[in-house]
Amino acid sequence: MMLRAKKLTVGYGAFQATHDLDFVIDKGSVFALIGANGAGKSSTIMAIAGHVAVLSGQIEFDGRDITALPLAERVRVGIGLAPEGRRLFPDLTVDENLAVGAYTQPKAATSESRDQVLALFPRLGERLGQAAGTLSGGEQQMLAVGRALMGRPRFLMIDEVSLGLMPLAVDICYGAIERLKASGMTILLVEQSTSRALSVADRVMVLESGRIVWQGSGDAARADPVRLEAHMGLRPQAVEN
Repeated sequence: MMLRAKKLTVGYGAFQATHDLDFVIDKGSVFALIGANGAGKSSTIMAIAGHVAVLSGQIEFDGRDITALPLAERVRVGIGLAPEGRRLFPDLTVDENLAVGAYTQPKAATSESRDQVLALFPRLGERLGQAAGTLSGGEQQMLAVGRALMGRPRFLMIDEVSLGLMPLAVDICYGAIERLKASGMTILLVEQSTSRALSVADRVMVLESGRIVWQGSGDAARADPVRLEAHMGLRPQAVEN
């Protein structure tokens, strides 16, 4: 087990974004968290990363309670995040953005990490001196993932991988996810694109209004995608009572 959430309720002040979430993410697996806009997906992973307050419940990472662990320490223990909207530094170059991602690592490891990122995303190697704000949307997504990888995480969270991207860029990003999974990395993937998430997921959880409405294996989800989308509110006529 890499991560466990127990009765996890997170939010902003008095507002509760999620309610009593219970789930486990196994080491070396891809866990897909899907749901419509406002379902609580981003709030869940931002709480795991330490950006959103845990109102109640517990988060365990590799057997350790990290519920109250400071944000920077979560990076140091092996949690990486490529956030929704990428949140790059637009005036910094690609290379400088990558360097920012390695701030918790010794300088000796930075060059090796950069080489690994550029092997995963060769297009970034062609644009190392280019300002991040001038990249295409797909290239910015690659850079956001690459920056997270510069911290040498064992557990990588990617929020809205395919949102707003051209199909070729989506293919490149999902190809990278498959390679990372093959290397043994544990990945939490937030997606609105059900079909792409299911293509790589070992386990799937669907949120609606901050609550779990379905979770199960990737095989079970792939066997009945219509029912899964019904839980997301996309095809309510498919839901059985």
